[in-house]
Amino acid sequence: MNDFVLWAIETVQAVDPVLRTVIAGVAIMLETSILIGLILPGDTVVLVAAIGVTSWAEGIALGLAVIGGALIGESFGFWLGHWAGPHIRASWLGRRIGEESWKRSERYLQRRGGIAILLSRFFPVLHSLVPLTVGMSGYAYRRFIAWTLPACTLWAAIYVGLAAGAAGSYPELSHRVHYAGYFFVGVIAVALLVIYLVKKLIARREEHHMKEEPRPEA
Repeated sequence: MNDFVLWAIETVQAVDPVLRTVIAGVAIMLETSILIGLILPGDTVVLVAAIGVTSWAEGIALGLAVIGGALIGESFGFWLGHWAGPHIRASWLGRRIGEESWKRSERYLQRRGGIAILLSRFFPVLHSLVPLTVGMSGYAYRRFIAWTLPACTLWAAIYVGLAAGAAGSYPELSHRVHYAGYFFVGVIAVALLVIYLVKKLIARREEHHMKEEPRPEA
C-alpha cells in the first residue's frame, strides 16, 4: 500500500503544476455553473490536484484558482437565472430536476436569506440551484457575491488544505510507519466521511425546518 500511495502522489506531482491548477479551476467553475454540478464531481478534481501540491506557493495558487473558478461559475449561474431562469426551470432539464427541488431552493432562500447562499455551497443539489434561484429572485448581485465569496474561500481551504497537508506529510511518514499507506487512505476517508455527515446533518435540519413552516396557499 505504501508503494501504491507514493506512486499515486508522484504521478499527480509529475503533472505540470500550472496545468493542474488550471484544470482544477475550470472543473470547479463548471461544477458551480448552471446545473453541471449535478453530474461533474468538481470536488474530486480539486482533491486530486491538491495531492500534487509541493510548496506553499502551489497551494496558494491552487486555492485562488479554485476560489476564482467557483465565483465565475456561481456568477454565471446567477446571471443565467436573472435572464433566463423561468425558461430553464420549464425546460426538459428543469423538469428532470423536479419542481419540488426548485421549490425547496426557493423556500430555503426565503427563510435564510444570505445565509442560504453561504451554506448552499456545501449542500448537494442546492449548490447548483441556489445561484439560479437567487438570480430569478431579484437579489442584488453584489449581495450575492458578498455571501458566496466566504463560502467559496472556506470550501477551497478545507479541500485543498486537507489533501495537500496529507500528501505533503506522507513521504516522511511512509519511511517511519510500515502501514502508512493504510493510515493515509484512512485519514482521507475519515475526513471526507466527517465532511459528508456534517453536510447531511445540516441539510436534514434545514429540510426539517422547511417542512415545519406553513407553505403559501396557491
